[in-house]
Amino acid sequence: MEIKRLFDILTEQVSKQPDVQSISGKTNGQWVHYTFKQVSDTANRVSQLMLNLGLKKDDKIAIIAANCPEWNFVDLGSQQIGLINVPMYPTIAEKDYEFIFNDAGIQYAFVGDEIIYNKVRPLLGRVPTLKGIYTIAKVNGAQSFWDSLPALTAVNIAEIEKKKDAVSENDLATIIYTSGTTGNPKGVMLTHLNMVSNINSVKQVTPFAEGVSSLSFLPLCHSFERIVVFSYLSMAVHVHYAENLETIGENLKEVHPYCFSTVPRLLEKVYEKIMEKGNALEGFKKKLFFWSIDLGAQYKLGEDQGPWYNLRLGIARKLVFSKWKEALGGNVEFICTGAAAMQPRLIKLFTAAGVQVIEGYGLTETSPVLCTNRMDEKERCMGSVGMPIPGVTIKIADDGEILAKGPNIMKGYYNRPDLTAEVIDSEGWFHTGDIGIWEERFGNKFLKITDRKKELFKTSGGKYVAPSPIENKMKESPYIEQIMIVGDSKKFVSALLVPSFLNLKDWAKDNGVEAASHPQIVDNSKIKALINAEVERLNKDFGKWEQIKKFTLLTEEWTVDAGELTPTMKVKRKVILEKYNKHVEEMYAGEHHEVG
Repeated sequence: MEIKRLFDILTEQVSKQPDVQSISGKTNGQWVHYTFKQVSDTANRVSQLMLNLGLKKDDKIAIIAANCPEWNFVDLGSQQIGLINVPMYPTIAEKDYEFIFNDAGIQYAFVGDEIIYNKVRPLLGRVPTLKGIYTIAKVNGAQSFWDSLPALTAVNIAEIEKKKDAVSENDLATIIYTSGTTGNPKGVMLTHLNMVSNINSVKQVTPFAEGVSSLSFLPLCHSFERIVVFSYLSMAVHVHYAENLETIGENLKEVHPYCFSTVPRLLEKVYEKIMEKGNALEGFKKKLFFWSIDLGAQYKLGEDQGPWYNLRLGIARKLVFSKWKEALGGNVEFICTGAAAMQPRLIKLFTAAGVQVIEGYGLTETSPVLCTNRMDEKERCMGSVGMPIPGVTIKIADDGEILAKGPNIMKGYYNRPDLTAEVIDSEGWFHTGDIGIWEERFGNKFLKITDRKKELFKTSGGKYVAPSPIENKMKESPYIEQIMIVGDSKKFVSALLVPSFLNLKDWAKDNGVEAASHPQIVDNSKIKALINAEVERLNKDFGKWEQIKKFTLLTEEWTVDAGELTPTMKVKRKVILEKYNKHVEEMYAGEHHEVG
């Protein structure tokens, strides 16, 4: 059958392989598995519940929950009767929930647990359209999702099929509100066609294999993971949902995934843990570990480096890098990463270790994938986001902005035709807001993101500075965890810098430095000198006007919960500038560490 709407994926799999396991989640510490038939049956029960509630085509429901099979049941059950699912992060502020619920006109909300329920419940009195809330976990005094579902025998299949037939590929499947780094969230309207076209394109360039397992832990409310999971379902890849971010390591060993998607920050943390273990080794084992790291750093994508290098790499893979693969479940063929830039040196190391890291690029507004690197090393370029996927056209505007066109481009921003007109021009080109260039390698053209258009700033000397390349370069230091470049309308560039406390504790121990707590680490003169040397070393890649002249070391890592990062781990520059304004002012008053 031709798949035109998202729920057609489920219909097709039920007709072909109803008893194959498709989705699994953990309940009370035990894996609970659902076949395609069971997923379909439960989605139909959800559809019936929603019809019983009086919901009609194009009405909006919300889902706010951590990844779990129930998330998919609500998503598929609402879509197949023509409802529009508005997913939200469980971590956003109550005021953002209120704005989105009112803007979208949410009628019913399906929430994960008591914490989310308590954030959403006050909206019953403040959002005129909101009629009820269902909880996936049992919550005292709340309507239970599972207890409210009609029995399978009470499902009117004929009516549901009739509702399915009325859903067109051009109908809205979802409205995803972008977290954004400033202002109110914007509702991105995505049709079935937008998302299905993206799934079909992704499948053509990503080596998903039928019958293998995957682990999912990026939020399903984010367009990237949602498309990835739909791609898994369409290829009969068995999806397992991690219990939470803390259990990923344990879940990887249980599931032995063939593939998974992630954001660079999580892979950076995996690398930091590996390095921590390496530093704790002694004698020959420690020498072997760092010999392998040095060898991996010399790896060149798509190039044969000769029998001597290949022999040594084979030894390193067997004795050292095999343990990296074991930590990722032992069966990983590739990892998809997006949402932010991945350090090329880490991609190089993971690839040398036999773990293929496939970096891609897209936005919520583009359903989301625009470009991706491929598995063939000659179709990959480190530091780039790859080549456009089939069906997508990319061009660079005269001012350097990346423009995109294709069937995956959103219908527009909900209730905001003015904002839609700002980003989709009269010829149908979507203006991404990112600045980019093309780079040629092995006869292929790869897209490189050089910065965000809105993040470019000008020093008081009139020189333009792009923060992202500087920040990404600085994070190549093992002692720099997070960094934000500042200097708009100032005489020089400076930085707010969160050091890698994990690596600095090891360094302090090895160098006889007394520094255990975070304040002790940032106040230690020897550690400041070490960071200074790192900044000075990495500064050399940039023009004099772009180089960091001063920096401030901060004692706390920036987090999503504290509102300093978006849920996809992007730095909220405005929030951080406001929070650390005193430090910034002091740097320009000459009171903070000067590089050099």
